[in-house]
Amino acid sequence: MRYKISAPHPVNHLIEIEMTVENPSGAEMSFQLPSWRPGRYELGNFARNVQRWNAFDEKGMPLPFRKTGKDLWQVNVNDASAVVIRYNYFAAQLDAGGCWLDENQLYINPVHCMLYVPERMHEACEVSFDLPMSYKLATSMEKLSDHVLKAQDYHELVDSPVIASPTLQHKAFTSGSTIFNIWFQGDCKPDWNRVVEDFKKFSEEQIRTMVDFPVNEYHFLIQILPFRFYHGVEHLKSTVLALGPGSNLMEPALYIDFIGVASHELFHSWNIKTIRPAEMLPYDYTRENYSRLGFVYEGVTTYYGDLFLVRSGVYSVDQFFMEINARLQKHFDNYGRFNLSVADSSFDTWLDGYGPGIPNRKTSIYDEGCLIALMTDILIRTKSKGQASLDEVMRTLYRDFGKRKIGYTESDYLSIVEKLSGESMADFFMDYVYGTEDYEPLLSESLSLAGCQLVKRSSTFDSEKYFGFKTILSEGKTIVKQVAPRITGRYSRTGQGRRNYQCE
Repeated sequence: MRYKISAPHPVNHLIEIEMTVENPSGAEMSFQLPSWRPGRYELGNFARNVQRWNAFDEKGMPLPFRKTGKDLWQVNVNDASAVVIRYNYFAAQLDAGGCWLDENQLYINPVHCMLYVPERMHEACEVSFDLPMSYKLATSMEKLSDHVLKAQDYHELVDSPVIASPTLQHKAFTSGSTIFNIWFQGDCKPDWNRVVEDFKKFSEEQIRTMVDFPVNEYHFLIQILPFRFYHGVEHLKSTVLALGPGSNLMEPALYIDFIGVASHELFHSWNIKTIRPAEMLPYDYTRENYSRLGFVYEGVTTYYGDLFLVRSGVYSVDQFFMEINARLQKHFDNYGRFNLSVADSSFDTWLDGYGPGIPNRKTSIYDEGCLIALMTDILIRTKSKGQASLDEVMRTLYRDFGKRKIGYTESDYLSIVEKLSGESMADFFMDYVYGTEDYEPLLSESLSLAGCQLVKRSSTFDSEKYFGFKTILSEGKTIVKQVAPRITGRYSRTGQGRRNYQCE
């Protein structure tokens, strides 16, 4: 399959796309656009950004077509020896998982805007860009020439974002047998020596822990924005990070976020892109891919993203505790922890996982998942008398499932944890992963085993301390953001007396 990308009028944010499929079989051919993108487990309905869509034969003669689904088109092939689809896509989402076009760059996540023929997803894909010669391409795809790329199949194509711009900044380093590329797009002045040194440290620590890296070349694609922003999206051979403001990149607060999200997304190259739940192998781009394993593919990654930084010396121990404290505070501020387990919240990301939803309904596969990973790691270390840890769990998943391209199940994960700990972990999983038991007692016990304490202190804000509601200041107005509920039953909690939690 061949694609041609052009942007004749960048001010209108419309990307022009031409797709050519040769040797069609049958009287009709289906063309599908993905409904979601891996890494964000909700329907994206990208077809809403298609403004114009037409089909032609190899001579440029129109072919009849009809839309048969929200993102599915059926073309009457007639006697055509090739089918050419010409359409455009509105690219006005500048974050780590979208598409953007302006006079400075063309940035695409192909999963948003590249059609496929369902029965021919295994075929190689060639993508050419009709852009000024001054534009460089930052991507993990193979470069056939300056503006022509190749993917081995459609799955690789849609897992390979591209930034095309004349102002890209680039450096590379090698860890083990893997070449790592760092690309900056946007107005910033990185301290390259520090950035490369820190990236090299945490990359090498991750490779050392996991024994080897899934691919031989990797790309950090970094979109620098002029305003406050923080976002990251994982891919097998690359990640896109969106951060801002660019003027503060090397300032401590933003730099810590920058290094943190980079480490997190790199570990995803193993955990979710290679080690994948059975429900997502292969991805079905047309519908929800339900899984209760978000506490592993996001929670464990959140935990390790920061742990690798402190192990490699990029973070101090105090900085690591600050990150754990932030997760603790989010957990105890979230009264949804009494209503929906982290496993069920993973299943329900497809329902409302990325929006606020109704109050106190759900937990977070990132925050609660991170704390589950922390407790699992400590429990394995304790039960095995220091002979095993969560490291071995992830190495086992990588060796026995990821490398063999086999999806793992919930029971597979539990079995590995139990084997390494030497004891049953069923009660732990039923209570804290699949149930809504209060984390606080086990967190206190687990942290004490690691020489730490879970300390509760009264909030310094009177509205939280005495009345149980949180406020924010927005445009000069004080707005009530959250009200702690009155919870009856086994917890006997009231909405008053909010506390701050810290690991010390």
